Amino acid sequence: MTDTDEQVRPQVRAQYGVRGGASDDEQAERLRRITAWRRAERILARPPVDRTLGEQLADLTAYAGSVADLEQPADIYGDGIVGVLEERIAGLLGMEAAAFFPTGTMAQQVALRCWAGRTGNPTVALHPLAHPEVHERGALGSVSGLRTVHPTSEPRLPTAQEIHDFAEPFGTLMLELPLRDAGFVLPEWEELEAVVAAARERDAVVHVDGARLWECAPRFGRGLPEIAALADSVYVSFYKTLGGLSGAALAGPESLIEEARTWRHRYGGLLFQQFPAALAALIGLDRELPKLSSYVAQAKVVAGALAEGLTESAVPWFRVHPEPPHTHQFQVWLPYGADVLTEAAVRQAEETGVALFRRWHPASAGPPGLSYTEVTVSEAGLEWTARDVRAAVEEFVQRLA
Repeated sequence: MTDTDEQVRPQVRAQYGVRGGASDDEQAERLRRITAWRRAERILARPPVDRTLGEQLADLTAYAGSVADLEQPADIYGDGIVGVLEERIAGLLGMEAAAFFPTGTMAQQVALRCWAGRTGNPTVALHPLAHPEVHERGALGSVSGLRTVHPTSEPRLPTAQEIHDFAEPFGTLMLELPLRDAGFVLPEWEELEAVVAAARERDAVVHVDGARLWECAPRFGRGLPEIAALADSVYVSFYKTLGGLSGAALAGPESLIEEARTWRHRYGGLLFQQFPAALAALIGLDRELPKLSSYVAQAKVVAGALAEGLTESAVPWFRVHPEPPHTHQFQVWLPYGADVLTEAAVRQAEETGVALFRRWHPASAGPPGLSYTEVTVSEAGLEWTARDVRAAVEEFVQRLA
């Protein structure tokens, strides 16, 4: 272990809550992965979560003055800089108002609960791979008393015909744009318009899970206000894509947002001070939003080169999905165990300084031994050429032997 190891490890261990040492194999492996990604000289994306507490604080301090007057009083229960952020989001999305929430999970539960009360129907139609169904431990039912139904189980958004023909009534249609667990997939713009029209014909309201809405514009060829205008309400995230610390916003009609503020308080989401998250969100809007179209374009280059490299490699089968990507994120599937693939990815970063992939996950469906990873292309990935990607694929596959 080098002197640099001794300096980095305590910082990373503290930031990620890694307790103890090598006696806990899982914690030790997590620390190893983080260290490898931090040190990689070439990587497709450098998410803030890889940075130490000190680095994140320094970044916030360096840029906060560009988005706010730092001599103003700090926020108290949602005023001040939090109110500035809410106005910014409402304007960006072309909505009447917006409310800041500490988490997107809370924002969406509140939105769907409010719409259930207004429509008189507690049933929400959404995809079985949507965030509330996969990542929220059944909160819509257990916390908010809502019921969910699924117009389709295909790995894509529902079609207008599926909405039209669905046998059960529902009060709200929730659309996750893009649908992350299906591969960050999006419909065509005309298809999305038809789905919304079909929901309206059923007297349902439309809520958009727009955690990653920011990067949808290149696919649709539309600006954010036009995309958001299809929905009655939209939720957006500040740490996904924009690189903020945390937090989300719910945008929609003024009356809905006022009701949502009441439920936010009841859910425990009216925090005393939130200025670090608000400042980080404003920085992300300024710094990342203008670059997203370049990230989406580069993701297509990376995905194509990955497919070429894997085609020429010794792997028996692969899938890059979708190809080309709909946003700056996509999936790669390989017929190996997740632990084997993650180990190869970490070793490549440690031995070559090139981090092509991050962590791999076992597929929840399909034959045993099939795994996938999510690839994100952001600013760090803009310097990669197709040749760089193909070379990195070759080095990665060598470590699977």
